[in-house]
Amino acid sequence: MKKYRSLVIGLCLLWCSGVIQGESHPFSVMDMLAMDRISDIRLSPDYRSIAFVLRKTDLEANRGITDLWIADSKGNELRSLTDDPEADFNPRWDPDGRHLWFLSSRGGSVQVWKINVENGHREQVTRLPLDCGNLVVSPVGGYIAFTLDVFPGHSVEETVARLEKMKQRRSSGIVYDRLFIRHWDTWEDKKRSHLFVLDPEDRRLCDVMKEMDVDTPVPPFGGPEEISFTPDGQGILFTASSAGDCIAWSTNYDLYHVPLDLSAPPRAITGENKAWDTLPVFSPDGRRLAYLAMQRPGFEADRFRIVLQDWPGGSPRVITEKWDRSPSSIVWSPDSRVIYAVAGDLGQRSIFRIDPLTGRVQRLWSRGTVSSLNVSPDRLIFGLDHLKSPVEIHSFKPGEARLSRITAINREKVGAARMGEPEQFVFKGWNGEPVHCYVVKPVDLDPAQKYPVAFLIHGGPQGSFGNHFHYRWNPQAYAGAGFAAVMVDFHGSTGYGQAFTDSISRDWGGKPLVDLRIGLREALARYPWMDGERVAALGASFGGYMINWIAGNWPDRFRCLVNHDGNLDERMAYYDTEELWFPEWEHGGTPWENPEGYEKHNPVNYIQNWKTPMLVIHGAHDFRVVETQGFSTFTALQRRGIPSRLLYFPDENHWILKPHNSIQWHETVLEWIRKWVAE
Repeated sequence: MKKYRSLVIGLCLLWCSGVIQGESHPFSVMDMLAMDRISDIRLSPDYRSIAFVLRKTDLEANRGITDLWIADSKGNELRSLTDDPEADFNPRWDPDGRHLWFLSSRGGSVQVWKINVENGHREQVTRLPLDCGNLVVSPVGGYIAFTLDVFPGHSVEETVARLEKMKQRRSSGIVYDRLFIRHWDTWEDKKRSHLFVLDPEDRRLCDVMKEMDVDTPVPPFGGPEEISFTPDGQGILFTASSAGDCIAWSTNYDLYHVPLDLSAPPRAITGENKAWDTLPVFSPDGRRLAYLAMQRPGFEADRFRIVLQDWPGGSPRVITEKWDRSPSSIVWSPDSRVIYAVAGDLGQRSIFRIDPLTGRVQRLWSRGTVSSLNVSPDRLIFGLDHLKSPVEIHSFKPGEARLSRITAINREKVGAARMGEPEQFVFKGWNGEPVHCYVVKPVDLDPAQKYPVAFLIHGGPQGSFGNHFHYRWNPQAYAGAGFAAVMVDFHGSTGYGQAFTDSISRDWGGKPLVDLRIGLREALARYPWMDGERVAALGASFGGYMINWIAGNWPDRFRCLVNHDGNLDERMAYYDTEELWFPEWEHGGTPWENPEGYEKHNPVNYIQNWKTPMLVIHGAHDFRVVETQGFSTFTALQRRGIPSRLLYFPDENHWILKPHNSIQWHETVLEWIRKWVAE
């Protein structure tokens, strides 16, 4: 611990003195934390201004600080709109184009604020006794909507009174009658995230979900994109579960519509589909609703199709059945004639143009990772990051071959940090099928030298290690430390067609392991400067499971292993986790219905083969892969006499989020793998 503290103090002094910010040096975790993070990019109604959230890391406070920034659509007049030690976020334009609504935690709680973007005048709009979240604004003005955590059937005041009464209890026990009892990193307290609509003029606040015992947006990752006012501003749509008491093992999420005058209760307008429906987006002319829908109940990694229906009252029509990609966001063109979508695509997150009439799809931009797509009459405006840069805002005119950069906020920091060159190749994996792999070369590569390899295995398992600047598993952290980073998008990865994604289900230790074996072999053959005798394998979540599987089924290949939040016993993990639909789909039912599905590729059955040194990392608030899975892994290693170490975070969940914890994580991991891959 003393060594870690000294290291952090030294790194902080270097950072503050400008060595890391201003002088050329190999990329490290301190560079990763130094990068300012752009998100939630919002184009103004007149298409002239861009508002966005900028997050800076405050090492002293050990957290990120977010403020609102603005630039014109050509990249001029970049300036901050807010500068407060508390968080300002979730900006949404008023239809007048002169004001931004936003959420802020200044004052001790999260409330709705409003700012004039021309003169900077700001005012607090709400002063509620509960935190606000997920702000949206009516397209015709007059109303705003946001979420509050309340007890179903209770008003805000009644909720506050009930919470105060609970504080006075002398007992601490909590009674549950159904799942979930905890979710992601939070214990259920029987409150629900309900959607409230506010008329700022008459201050009338209305819970449009009052009697519903469900949340909107869908926890833990849903956001305001799952909520939309109707074009006339007289109704609102939101995404919520329709599963009732089966919520822990059902992916039946629907779009609900409710009129703002509450003349009718919320109604599921997608009730015929028992799979996932979400992301309602109305065309600017108000005539059509587009949304995303899966087809297979119980499968969270099914392909999202784009569905259209005339509004109001039309019948739903899938327009992308023949398009073998799963979009994560959609947006209409201003003339309502085109839909633009962002989807994972061959290791990238690309932009596509879809004709709503014919369903014809055209790829417009294919490099890097696109986020926060906005559309003006002649240009697309979005965030873009890649393996050598965090998000910056760009614009792109369809039909042209190049981007125009709007922001360069991290230019000096990126320029000061020497990074490894990324390269993607394709090889024949399981059954001779094409599999993609990224390699990030060591910083300052000398082809005459030999370099150790960090073999990174992504989570999900339906995920991807693609062309993306990651803030937890950034391959540049290994390239800067003198390693080659190798990342195989094995069978089951997203962005390569739904059949490729489906292929991992019920075969976790089969096709993926074949791809990993072949992919590493191919990388070593292609790059002779890689030292195949000095390879460490690292993974988290499914990648952590795979590390445990490798320990028993590929035990002689690696010098050492790193397992972050990985399952050891798939059978027991079913009873430990929260979203039961996931293991039930992946392993073909419940453990009592199909025990073979849980034992077929269960790492705990191969502990007798373990011999490779392993670092185990786990967070106490990880309720998806619970901490006892990590403890059990470490216990098995210790009992077998295998060199091992446990890094435990009592204040983290499935991810490592606090800056100083991230520093400790990276330094512990790098120290471990350096120890075992040394000459």
